[in-house]
Amino acid sequence: MTNENRDQFRPEDHPNDHFLLTTVVGSYPKPKWLNRAKELYEDDDHEFDDEDWNEATDDAARLITAEHERAGLDVVVDGEMRRTEMVEFFAHRIEGYEFNGPVKVWGHNYFDKPSVVSEVEYDESWLVDEYEFTAGAATRPVKVPITGPYTLANWSFNEAYSDEEALAYDLADLVNEEIEKLVEAGARYVQIDEPALATTPDDHAIVGECLERIVDGLPEDVRVGLHVCYGDYSRIYPEILEFPVQEFDLELANGDYEQLDVFKDPEFTKDLALGVTDAHVAEVESVEEIEANIRKGLEVVPPEQLVISPDCGVKLLPREVAYEKMANMVEAARNVEEDLDAGEIDLGERATPADD
Repeated sequence: MTNENRDQFRPEDHPNDHFLLTTVVGSYPKPKWLNRAKELYEDDDHEFDDEDWNEATDDAARLITAEHERAGLDVVVDGEMRRTEMVEFFAHRIEGYEFNGPVKVWGHNYFDKPSVVSEVEYDESWLVDEYEFTAGAATRPVKVPITGPYTLANWSFNEAYSDEEALAYDLADLVNEEIEKLVEAGARYVQIDEPALATTPDDHAIVGECLERIVDGLPEDVRVGLHVCYGDYSRIYPEILEFPVQEFDLELANGDYEQLDVFKDPEFTKDLALGVTDAHVAEVESVEEIEANIRKGLEVVPPEQLVISPDCGVKLLPREVAYEKMANMVEAARNVEEDLDAGEIDLGERATPADD
């Protein structure tokens, strides 16, 4: 059984009959020199200008894209080298937002929480230049992560709309406009990040309506995934199966797969992008450990519906640790494919893929 939407990202020289697509959630550690370059760029006493900063971010994007390919990933990103915090980056590009200074969120961490002060509007493209540059630097397909409208609304001060729901729907229309431009530029794999859903699971219906707006008019071959960070998934499952996406990217390694059974009944009818390395632990899991984690995913879905990724963005890890996690993850996926080809894995009741 094939999965055409997923298999369009299968490399031509893939070594095994089975194919477990490997990718990343999005963020990746920035090179230390890029952080230093940012300090110079933001320091008025230095003559480090826009041209210098653009050159630095271009170089970093090339470097990390190549690092993802060196690790063997089937679908890559640039590690979000040009992005700051996941809401702040987009709020700076959406008409209707403004910033009033950092807000303390925990410990010594601050978040430049924006305010919506007027009706949000689409101005210039947010990510098309980033995508085109990365696609030009890559030899593998490129995924585009986008912070979802529900999180963009939930993690902002609302000073212009009657409620957060109305704001989220307007933002969803803007995300749809952006994705249409990305598709025109050649993008075929988009991931909507909705970490706020993990903390407010009762709003899953709002997220569902946002996604309906986001996918409106998109070609069938465009793959849309939804990433939801660690939370009580039983509060959104099976309702999320109604969402109009092909893939759910879930953070399960962090909780030692204690919630795996949540997704076994009723049957998981979408593709599962399974977190198989813990993005919060600065220790590299062995290939054998990751293989065991991948096999847990096969308890939920057949191979045709399984995607392999880290739990979440890995930007807070040491860069060498992040790389080794990705490299081991790819090696583990290829090993499991070989075992599947050899018939050494008993798929049991999950051997029959879900109907489309």
